[in-house]
Amino acid sequence: MTYEPIWGAIIAWYLFLAGLGGGAFVTAVFIRFRHPDCTRLMRIGRIIAPAVVIVGLCLLMFDAAAGFAHPLRFALLLTNFGSVMTWGVVFLAVFVVVALVVLVLDLLKKAVPEWLDILGMVMGLAVAVYTGCLLGVCQGFPLWNTALLPILFLVSAVSTGMAAVLLVGVFAAPMEFNEVVVLKKFHFWLPVVELVLVAALLFVTSANPSPAGWESVAALVMGNWAVCFWLLFVVMGLVLPTVLECWMLWIASHELETSRTGQMVSALSDAGVLIGGFVLRLMIVSAALPVTIVQPWML
Repeated sequence: MTYEPIWGAIIAWYLFLAGLGGGAFVTAVFIRFRHPDCTRLMRIGRIIAPAVVIVGLCLLMFDAAAGFAHPLRFALLLTNFGSVMTWGVVFLAVFVVVALVVLVLDLLKKAVPEWLDILGMVMGLAVAVYTGCLLGVCQGFPLWNTALLPILFLVSAVSTGMAAVLLVGVFAAPMEFNEVVVLKKFHFWLPVVELVLVAALLFVTSANPSPAGWESVAALVMGNWAVCFWLLFVVMGLVLPTVLECWMLWIASHELETSRTGQMVSALSDAGVLIGGFVLRLMIVSAALPVTIVQPWML
């Protein structure tokens, strides 16, 4: 018997874009407090944040065919505050409103209150965690039902958000890109942490009493998803960015690091992080197998 996943690529895109948007806003706030002179990079983060989250929400509505035909049904999600999905709607709604207000103020060249940026950052982090909790409440899927998944998605969201801002910044604000050394050093460690979390997630899932746990892990590391896991996620999404950024930040000369060649190397690293971030969510959504319960025939 073959198992058809309950969610597919559209939901993976939604989870990826929602997390990336939250991470991009966090990046913009980081730049505000650590690199306040890099206003163009800050604006890039403020543009990316609401844009990608809104696109992700549109994909979610498209995937939920019934809800797309009857949008008022989404209002019912606000009636059950014991549901993770209800809290996710609240976090997303507040985040999008705050991010849009911040963007409008920025474009109008008006001062953005610190409390508004901090509120947006908190909501962005909440959205990133929610994307992992949304899967985690499905207790019948060992790969999803673990406390490590929200933490993994949070780290990945911040990493992809920073990568998106830096990647656009290479082309839109190359001079400021060279100035945000602290941001790039902080970003360097995120794929390393992510690799540790993924290894822990696979170990915990494989130890699940149900065979579904081990089968999900096997599908990732040596089954149908092995090529994506090792090549696109581990090599391109984690190892390559770590090696390239280690070279650029600590080994290469300052002249090479700030040259156009060095910027293109960093851009390649950031592109790899984005690819790995999406592939991670696609694999987590698609490779998870449910626990099956066999009932003996009543005699």
